[in-house]
Amino acid sequence: MTSREREILEIIKKQPDIEQSEIASRLNIARASVAVHISNLQKKGYISGRIYLVNDFDYAVGIGAANVDICGRSKNPIIMADSNPGAMSISLGGVTRNICENLARLGGSVKLISALGSDLYGRMIREESTAAGIDMSQCMTVDGHPSSTYMSLLDEHGEMYVALSDMSVLQRMDMDFIKRRESIIKGARLLVFDPALPEAVVEGITSQYGDALPLFCDPVSSAYARRLKPYVGKVHTLKPNRMELTVLTGHDTDTPEGVKAACEILLCRGVKRIFVSMGHEGCLYMDSEGNMVQRALSPIENIANASGAGDAFTAAVIYSYLKGFGINRTIDYALAAGAVAVSAATTINPEMSPELIEKIIIERG
Repeated sequence: MTSREREILEIIKKQPDIEQSEIASRLNIARASVAVHISNLQKKGYISGRIYLVNDFDYAVGIGAANVDICGRSKNPIIMADSNPGAMSISLGGVTRNICENLARLGGSVKLISALGSDLYGRMIREESTAAGIDMSQCMTVDGHPSSTYMSLLDEHGEMYVALSDMSVLQRMDMDFIKRRESIIKGARLLVFDPALPEAVVEGITSQYGDALPLFCDPVSSAYARRLKPYVGKVHTLKPNRMELTVLTGHDTDTPEGVKAACEILLCRGVKRIFVSMGHEGCLYMDSEGNMVQRALSPIENIANASGAGDAFTAAVIYSYLKGFGINRTIDYALAAGAVAVSAATTINPEMSPELIEKIIIERG
């Protein structure tokens, strides 16, 4: 690719329906020159179609929630039914969106398919996610509907105390909308989704794409794990915590033996790999080939915000898969990414990078 072709490709990535005359105006070149450069990009396979489809060849697709997160942290032990002094922050969230941003900050190419409201939060999600490196061109905007919002309350230690969410805009997504993006989906190396989607979409994604490409999923919560349960056998890589694992299997997970037995149930149903979040005990990994590994890094002393750790963990698992890392390195990478996440007050640590993860592994491995 020439430098001029690269400039034009970056413009098209951000605005696939842009006119050639507009590109010419931005770059101060003739429209005929733009047409030649676009023709060359099409011949080389970088774009296709009149509403230009950018072919990255090596990207992940995320389908799921994109929220605005409102987070409050109490300065002292929380007193119920009373006003508690604390600090408030607003940032972008949504499990799949968070995974996508962490992956983009690690250097991965990722496209998000989600539903946004036509409000200020929707514009904020689209603009800031694009600036963070996520391709947002496949998202839908629902006129007259509020964007997804997640509100969490953290205790004085930064641990979640309680949370509320309104993700009703996601109910506007259906499989007809997803199928119109099928060429994008099937061209990806993998698909990551969350079960906050309508159940018909969860069923459609797992049934129609589960055999076509690896599906990665974080169950998100006990409630959403129940929605995922009938379709979990089509998931390639699953990242539950103990509570979600119990819901998915109906098996007790209070003991290490119980956790392993629950994982065996899921592996027998068709799941290929399971990463179980074990809190301070790190991660238990089991797969369909009979491998089992449990690893942990030394704990973080000062947690600023624990709510983004799981999303960073999953993003690092995906990054490791794309890079072809071995399982021990994958787990260390994911645990270190979680450590990077909890050291920032916002849900996503803007300092997330492979270099910082490597540093954490050396310091805490």
